[in-house]
Amino acid sequence: MVCLLSALRFHELTTQQPSQVWIGIHVRSRAPRKSSTSLRVVRYSEKTFKAGVEVRRLEGVEVRIFTAAKTVADCFKYRSKIGLDVAIEALKDTLKRRKATVDEIERYAKICRVSRIIRPYLEALA
Repeated sequence: MVCLLSALRFHELTTQQPSQVWIGIHVRSRAPRKSSTSLRVVRYSEKTFKAGVEVRRLEGVEVRIFTAAKTVADCFKYRSKIGLDVAIEALKDTLKRRKATVDEIERYAKICRVSRIIRPYLEALA
């Protein structure tokens, strides 16, 4: 599953150019051992792994990727890994470009258990 910085880049919600491909896996899954690309693996619980998934075609291959709203919620959940500034930038860009609504972001924030963290930023921007 494509997630975090790679998903932000796919949805055109960041100026960051990730040096690694960020992938999400189920908490009980094994991480890939060998890959020709540099991977950054993030583990998700059952509920958060299944929420907000869409299938997109990239270079002729179907890829599972989190939606823009779910990606923003994930950025706040994993803010210690990617940085709070990146999460805030993603939230601003998502709302500005109308890639997701406040309600969609709040729904995924509840699933990711970051509602209290993201709420002040949503109130300031909405």
